[in-house]
Amino acid sequence: MTRAAGPDRRLNPYRDDLAAAHLRGEVNAQRFVEGEDRQVKLPCAPLLHRPDSDAPMDTQLLFGETFRVYEDKGGWAWGQSAHDDYVGYVDVKSLTPRPYRPTHIVAALRTFVYPRPDLKSRPVTPLAMNAKVRVTAARGDFSEIERGGWIFSSHLAPVGAHVRDFVAVAEEHLGVPYLWGGRDSTGLDCSGLVQASLERAGISSLRDTDMQEATLGEPLPEPLDFSALKRGDLVFWKGHVGIMTDAERFIHANGFHMRVEIERLDIAMSRISRTAGHVTSIKRLPRR
Repeated sequence: MTRAAGPDRRLNPYRDDLAAAHLRGEVNAQRFVEGEDRQVKLPCAPLLHRPDSDAPMDTQLLFGETFRVYEDKGGWAWGQSAHDDYVGYVDVKSLTPRPYRPTHIVAALRTFVYPRPDLKSRPVTPLAMNAKVRVTAARGDFSEIERGGWIFSSHLAPVGAHVRDFVAVAEEHLGVPYLWGGRDSTGLDCSGLVQASLERAGISSLRDTDMQEATLGEPLPEPLDFSALKRGDLVFWKGHVGIMTDAERFIHANGFHMRVEIERLDIAMSRISRTAGHVTSIKRLPRR
């Protein structure tokens, strides 16, 4: 698909009628406005391509993430994610106008918010890995969070505490269902798996595959030497990405298995080439 000239609309909040004030002078729009920060209050919120419940989901916002709103109209908020700059529409009922500063993130693949610090109490809601919370108190094995509820403390990590091996984080997702646009640990897509895993390692990543291919790591020289692959290398096709777990196998969320799967790269390459063509690049992240 050929994209319109000008800044990428996926990452820059502008339309013909409305744009973010910081884009004045860069784009044409009838009005320029300052945004208002709101915060996701549900376990996750779909970020849609247009203000319509039947619209495609471009990505998701997780609990505690900030969304800068430039328009609130007809039950839809149009704005930009503070996490990865993605622009789209969110149901306003998913947001609260009183953002807090997170102190912790969910470090487990999935956890629950309980009404009391008691594992036998019925959970209020589940939260996915990388959800953001503010801890206000602790009791026993549990931490109380802003806006109510308790989370098992060992499922949390302080903001800024990172793991060293992002591939191990990806491997925790093995078997999670494939979901186009998903970045929640109940369902995600190929670039969502990469983004979520890198976040736990303290590495910022844009959302879509083409963005990741353009900005992450350094490309291996061409012609590509598939015998030189290492754990953590990112293998890109047009519209797809996977993470090498060793010299021969890789992990990816994919529509063939409809889940996160580890398989031999050569076998997957033969299959994927029939629909997405050949590998376009292999990117290697710097050692940490």
